[in-house]
Amino acid sequence: MKDYVIRVTAADGFIRGFAARTTDLVQEAQRLHGLSPVASAALGRAMTAAVMLGIDMKGKKDTLSLIIKGDGPLGSVVVVATSNGYVKGYVANPKLELPLNVHNKLDVATAVGRNGRITVIKDLGLKEPYIGQANLMSGEIAEDVAYYLTVSEQQPSAVALGVLVNPDCTVKAAGGFIIQALPGAPEDIISAIEQKISSSPSISRQFDEGKTPEEVLGNIIGQYGMRVNAVHDVQFKCDCSRERLKGVLMGMEEKELMDIIEKDRRAEVVCHYCNKKYIFEEEELKELLEQKRKSQENLD
Repeated sequence: MKDYVIRVTAADGFIRGFAARTTDLVQEAQRLHGLSPVASAALGRAMTAAVMLGIDMKGKKDTLSLIIKGDGPLGSVVVVATSNGYVKGYVANPKLELPLNVHNKLDVATAVGRNGRITVIKDLGLKEPYIGQANLMSGEIAEDVAYYLTVSEQQPSAVALGVLVNPDCTVKAAGGFIIQALPGAPEDIISAIEQKISSSPSISRQFDEGKTPEEVLGNIIGQYGMRVNAVHDVQFKCDCSRERLKGVLMGMEEKELMDIIEKDRRAEVVCHYCNKKYIFEEEELKELLEQKRKSQENLD
């Protein structure tokens, strides 16, 4: 089964939901970054959440950034998703190793930390991006995303995110769902959905058993006339390029750029999101330095 994400409505539009299978996506992230099991679980959960939130944006060029910065040893978790199912991301400490928690599961909460902030930035092509923030609740990511949606976007949400990792660090299964009750939703339906969620198997187990996103949501809200409104393939895709990385070099101080030319005679720039390396030789660096100087003269 391939990775994909869906957006649905139910109960005459009072309930809406998202679900995504992201097994291959998270495995690609693990491969690119050489992630440890707990880093795979943390980044995989964040990427799954971001890709579901991303398809709720309308514009083809809209992007959503999800940044989780706790006080744990994993450091920052950074993910960027588009409205058409593309996503990229990284963690600050990809090789982090931790013992399993008391439930014999990957200890994402300790890795991320329970104190910190979750930030969502939506670039919708307007003059200024939308920026929302909330405190971390647990470091488990699903609870943190649910709390963010409730307090920052005033959208009460149930969120489930899961990643199963094999002993050899490959990803066995990954996916998640978000279910939201819109204003005016009948209380009896909300209560019934909450009971369904609490009695359902773990989300990672469901995807490991081969369940589809439609089946996952159908088990919870299918009886309320669930309708699939959007389907997108999900893919790890980085849009880095030599031109974009040139901009990074151009943004350096002139003295820093001169030091690289004089001491190293080349520069190796690595993309945070996909680990692709770009080599800039001495002559190209000198050209960039000259461009920088001319640009500065024009400004003066």
